Amino acid sequence: MAESRKVAVIGAGASGIVTARELQREGHRVVVFEKSNQLGGLWVYNPRVETDLLSLDPNREIIHSSLYRSLRTNLPRKLMSFSDYSFDCAENGSRLNFPEHEEVLRFLNEFAKDFAINELIRFNTEVVRVAPVEFGGNRWVVESKSEELSSEELFDCVVICNGHYTVPRIANIPGIHNWPGKQIHSHNYRIPEPFKDQIVVVIGDGPSGLDICRDIATVAKQVHLSTRYSEIVVSKLESYENLWNHSKINHVDESGEVTFFDGSSIHADIILHCTGYKYDFPFLETNGIVSVDDEGRVVGPLYKHVFPPKLSPCLSFVGIPSKTFPCDDQGVIFLGSELQAKWIAQVLSGKVLLPSEEEMLADVEDHNRQLEEAGIPKRHTHRLHPHMEYMDWIAAQMGMPSLDPSLKEMYWSIYKCASEVGFANYRDLWVFENLTQSSL
Repeated sequence: MAESRKVAVIGAGASGIVTARELQREGHRVVVFEKSNQLGGLWVYNPRVETDLLSLDPNREIIHSSLYRSLRTNLPRKLMSFSDYSFDCAENGSRLNFPEHEEVLRFLNEFAKDFAINELIRFNTEVVRVAPVEFGGNRWVVESKSEELSSEELFDCVVICNGHYTVPRIANIPGIHNWPGKQIHSHNYRIPEPFKDQIVVVIGDGPSGLDICRDIATVAKQVHLSTRYSEIVVSKLESYENLWNHSKINHVDESGEVTFFDGSSIHADIILHCTGYKYDFPFLETNGIVSVDDEGRVVGPLYKHVFPPKLSPCLSFVGIPSKTFPCDDQGVIFLGSELQAKWIAQVLSGKVLLPSEEEMLADVEDHNRQLEEAGIPKRHTHRLHPHMEYMDWIAAQMGMPSLDPSLKEMYWSIYKCASEVGFANYRDLWVFENLTQSSL
């Protein structure tokens, strides 16, 4: 007989709601804690920004969302579906194969409604502490606060699904503390209008940086995109009269100059950091058993990016892997999170067994050693490319078939298109002939 456990899920974004569904399907008793007044997490657009535009002031009011108004998904709706819940809306036409963020939020709300997830969620309830009752035991205390009221509750297990697109990482540039201009992190970017007639340097050529620099170029006097590489030659981007591509920044100074490794320099009004985010679990107390490195890039140790060996299976994480695709911060995140959630739910019910603590730790060490031998920086510990192999591995643990081949083909066709035509255009130029229904 399957075991039923009382499980706390932290966060009601995409990962949190699919985790709640999978846990409930396995007969577990689920409570979802969500600090905002609605589900959706990352996909909830908030026009407000933080008072500290670099998000460094610890006393600032934290705005969870990092969405900008013009954001579209980096993957087509077919790859944004869950295994048994399709994200299809043909009437939007081919352009919106890559839908806007409002539609993703509607999709998640419909999913939650159809699977009665809302009744499991405690909205406006922030988790302030998660800790084992005693180390080596299997009970966890979750302390939360809502409308100035605090409460503590015991759970058998905790699944952390709080996302990792809220706490910004800032570029460390020589001279930046004396630079007189305005600085913003993309976490606090929403619309281009405040950049009208300004000379802007955008740091970071990832998906957000590429999106935002083109957004700003519609109103700014000049936009200069700084990549992460030193050897880039300065060049004007195709189809834009006011947008240049540069190398990494060499230094800035008190005169307002920004000097690049390519030898060029400009006098900028604004530096916009599109430099990513940190993993952050301020509520989690494990006495150092689970930690985040100083740069906020690595959570560990985690067996297969999900289970801390010493605290498994009662503590787990969903949605940690990232940066799986050059044009995608998240990879096939909805399906990936669903598979992680299924795995956790079946481990907790006793249907699937984990290796021993020693075996899991050895696997983590082996993974880290492989990265080091391949010359891959530690900061890419959770970078999975291709994500599909990881998803197939998790499916195999539960005796499930591998991901449908047509979805893999679609993923790689997008990868090829983006590599050939560039990030700016691939969403409107990509065509995939085989858009048949498929599932896990």
